[in-house]
Amino acid sequence: MNIRFVTKTMHAYLDYPVAFGLIALPMLLNLGQSSPLAFWLSVVTGVAALILTILTDHETGLIRVLPYSFHLIVDFAVGVVFLAAPFALGFSGIDFAYYIVNALAVLTVVSLHKPEMTEAQAA
Repeated sequence: MNIRFVTKTMHAYLDYPVAFGLIALPMLLNLGQSSPLAFWLSVVTGVAALILTILTDHETGLIRVLPYSFHLIVDFAVGVVFLAAPFALGFSGIDFAYYIVNALAVLTVVSLHKPEMTEAQAA
């Protein structure tokens, strides 16, 4: 049984809300109480995620110049950074929880990615 169910299309439609969430949630949650980096890491990552989504070759990409495989690699790297940041940068409270939850969510989505079948595999 294969539990990988997150398709390229599903991922594409998640990208914009996630990017805007990474930009807006630090303000709504008052992040940065333990360190200003807790606020800015999310905002800067959100802007970068928005640009990445716009440039990715998938259903919601507007300027499709980056391969989806590159997008997945970047998402994985963001998950790892978000997992390490609270420990490395000394975040606490809501700042700590925010990054752990986001890291686990990103790494879960990336790990549940369902590879697309090529024409040769489908035949």
